[in-house]
Amino acid sequence: WVKKEMGRACVTCMKERLTNGDIVAVTGGTTLAAVAEMMTPDTKLNNILFVPARGGLGEDVKNQANTICARMAEKALGNYRLLHVPDHLSREAYESLIEEPTVKEVLELIKSCRMVVHGIGDAVTMAERRKTSKEDMEKIKARHAVAEAFGYYFNEAGEVVHKVKTVGIQLEDLPRVEHVIAVAGGSSKAKAIQAYMKRAPHSILITDEGAARSLLGE
Repeated sequence: WVKKEMGRACVTCMKERLTNGDIVAVTGGTTLAAVAEMMTPDTKLNNILFVPARGGLGEDVKNQANTICARMAEKALGNYRLLHVPDHLSREAYESLIEEPTVKEVLELIKSCRMVVHGIGDAVTMAERRKTSKEDMEKIKARHAVAEAFGYYFNEAGEVVHKVKTVGIQLEDLPRVEHVIAVAGGSSKAKAIQAYMKRAPHSILITDEGAARSLLGE
């Protein structure tokens, strides 16, 4: 129920900021899936294009950015483009893939988005969900990662301690995106939210009472 309410609040926040023809990049995850379900058409908005923010990060199909992006577009009566990138690419595969014309075209659309909507996860939970290798898992734990967003893992100070190699939006792209909306809730995610927001203080945060109380130290 709370995820639905956060989803509804996020949709309102998005609609207040979108203009005709905007490109919206969305990430995967259960919270973003709730945002997609709460999306509704808006007569004042035309030709909104939804794209996945990043390539494969190892999520289940229903929580993948591609699935959520298509669902959001469908509910908003907008358009979408998908990014077909396998998980865990080798450097060689990565280099050749980003030169593929269809991939290149979608990457250019992603880079020109005016809005990014993303979730924030607990580092270890996300790493486990993504079937992370044993070696990377040890690295994530040893470096005290507490938060995850976009395939980046952050420690409590908001520093990147591990990154999943995939195409799409990179952390350094965020400052030039006009609207960055982070959606995450639950008191168990408070530490993750706090760490990530240190890194991206200009993001709009949509959260719930549980996380908000923990963040305020209540």
